[in-house]
Amino acid sequence: MKMIPSIKKKFTQYLLLITVLLFIVSKNNFLFAQEGSPLEGRWDITIHTPGKDFPSWLEVMHSGVKTLVGRYVGIGGSARPISKVNFVNNKMSFSIPPQWERNDNDVSFEATFQNDSLIGKGISSDGKNFKWTAHRAPKLHRDKEPVWGEPIQLFNGKDLTGWHALGENQWIVQDGIIRSPHSGANLVTDKTFNDFKLHIEFRYPKESNSGVYLRGRYEVQVEDSKGKEPEVGLLGAIYGFIAPSEMAAKDAGEWQSFDVTLTGRMVTVVMNGVTVICNREIPGITGGAIDSKEEEPGPLLIQGDHGPIDYRNIIITPAK
Repeated sequence: MKMIPSIKKKFTQYLLLITVLLFIVSKNNFLFAQEGSPLEGRWDITIHTPGKDFPSWLEVMHSGVKTLVGRYVGIGGSARPISKVNFVNNKMSFSIPPQWERNDNDVSFEATFQNDSLIGKGISSDGKNFKWTAHRAPKLHRDKEPVWGEPIQLFNGKDLTGWHALGENQWIVQDGIIRSPHSGANLVTDKTFNDFKLHIEFRYPKESNSGVYLRGRYEVQVEDSKGKEPEVGLLGAIYGFIAPSEMAAKDAGEWQSFDVTLTGRMVTVVMNGVTVICNREIPGITGGAIDSKEEEPGPLLIQGDHGPIDYRNIIITPAK
């Protein structure tokens, strides 16, 4: 059966149109995959609430061709996955389930992307409104190997000179030990540091928990973990991001040690003489960080709000 010329002509036009549309879609998908969305990358966030600002963090990436996904670190807790980040006409939004069981509502965010920054608002899991701003997180890449300065004793073994509590102080000094006998405030150094090597010794009772925040932003987890498989929330981890390669924990009640090297975002952790993290990149801040100003030096922070903990022999060697 021969096709009527007019029908044949229309059919040919339809095929041509479909071919052009498929080409455009394919080209756009290719360009997206090559160039990505301007929203992609890591963002240092400040949550603005009445009376106080809090640090937070966001990473956006593409999954497949056009779907944007991510992960988020809130005011407290660990990095959590975001199943979809919406981004249309420079407007972005996403939501995530609450991290704590006591809250039932999703946390929602929306913002406008402008001048390579994010300005927005959101609703917390307890239904409270907040505003937020974000700037791109710095890469913190180092072109040269560090030249190390002289070691500094951060704890003199006698008192808390050089330290201050972030709240009502429960820390005491006893027999050459900095001791938090019960949950209370975190303790930070008066001085701030950029790149450094750190030696620190710690001891916890059974099932207790603490942490050492590098620059006050990246937590090396301290938790009773003997006999457990390595995880991002257990001893020696960069909390929420990097699990130790093996669990080199000792029994609760024994003195243990970290030797940590931090240059830019790159971290090495030696736990009780065993290298458990070797020159890995820390993506972003830990929940509970002092701020989200990753481009700035920061203090050493030791966590005292999760149970009894002892520290001693705290020595830092800054890079020149």
